[in-house]
Amino acid sequence: MAKRLMEVANEETRRSLPLRESIVRNIGNWEAGKHEPKDPYRVLYAHAFGIAEDRLFSDPYKRPRRTPEEILARVLPEGDPKALLTTGTGRRISMGAVTDLSARVHGLRLADDVLAGGDLIEPAFRELDTAVRLYRETVHTEEVGRSLLVSVGEFAQIAGWVASDAGRHEQAAQAYRLGINATREAGDAALESYLLGSLAYQITNTGDPGEGVQLAHATLKTAERHPSPGVRALAWDRLAWAHTRVGEAQAAMKALGQAATAFAVGSRDADPPYVYWVNTGELQIMEARVYTELGRPLRAVPLLVDVLGRYDASHTRELALYLSWLAVALADGGEPEEAVRVAWRMLNLSGEVVSDRLARRSRVILEHLQPYRDLPEVRELFAHHPMPPNNR
Repeated sequence: MAKRLMEVANEETRRSLPLRESIVRNIGNWEAGKHEPKDPYRVLYAHAFGIAEDRLFSDPYKRPRRTPEEILARVLPEGDPKALLTTGTGRRISMGAVTDLSARVHGLRLADDVLAGGDLIEPAFRELDTAVRLYRETVHTEEVGRSLLVSVGEFAQIAGWVASDAGRHEQAAQAYRLGINATREAGDAALESYLLGSLAYQITNTGDPGEGVQLAHATLKTAERHPSPGVRALAWDRLAWAHTRVGEAQAAMKALGQAATAFAVGSRDADPPYVYWVNTGELQIMEARVYTELGRPLRAVPLLVDVLGRYDASHTRELALYLSWLAVALADGGEPEEAVRVAWRMLNLSGEVVSDRLARRSRVILEHLQPYRDLPEVRELFAHHPMPPNNR
């Protein structure tokens, strides 16, 4: 194939090509799916096979990528709650408006499964602003008012999560605190715990892990007032991760065990809709992350391989994040060649998603592969994916 590519090149292009051995290595990488050919090789391939370039490099099995606007149009219900505000302050609204808000906030959660924070931050905060204004500027019964506060809390949580993914951590923290205040006033312990846990998780990862431990304990204390297995298991998981980040291995392992126990006790019917994503696979992922962070990669790898073998590939950001943990665990476990293979997949997926979380994890992978820079596979990875800036 390398010989044929050189034959179809014009004289000027042929002079710019590397030695045939280098082209052979490139072909191996292209065929292994590590990365795609770029010019002039795409043109040379098209000439070699006599097929138009756009047809040759199209993927007939890959669904066309939908825009954020198209995805939001599919998951958000029709109508606009802002219409209730157009007649000015003082309009009375019923529980029907709250039902509409609940459908819209869940639509945002579903969009977050497949879109990055940069795509969702404007719509998420726009919806949050509408929910706040509906509570403040309309007339409603006490029951409707309480439900509106719950809606504000739900919108605040997803808006904060989206902002954090976009790297807007202070904006995220403000949204979380707004939601915590709203849910406390509404008396919704489960949602308050969910918001506290989201804030604890962000601070643990991007701020002071010690403060994260304190917030995670508050999360757990609040969660234990609710019968939801998903809410309580998630609170224990947040605590496990916070203990891990401050190096408290025994406390972290104990919290992981408590998370598994909490999830096994009680009925999932008690779970609120926003913990739909909490399942045994997600708990397994956290367990593997804790093992990796605590320097026990051989315990992490089997867990990650098991979960990733059945993970929904449409959830690109989460898939890439979890692959990053597998790559790090493999590198730390003395398997750099396999770590590089996983890193290629993670970094290629990350190129499709603008996410601060992914950018941070990309840097972590490359840091853990630094000791193996003398290996050809690692050098090649660094040649295509230079170390990103440290935004911590």
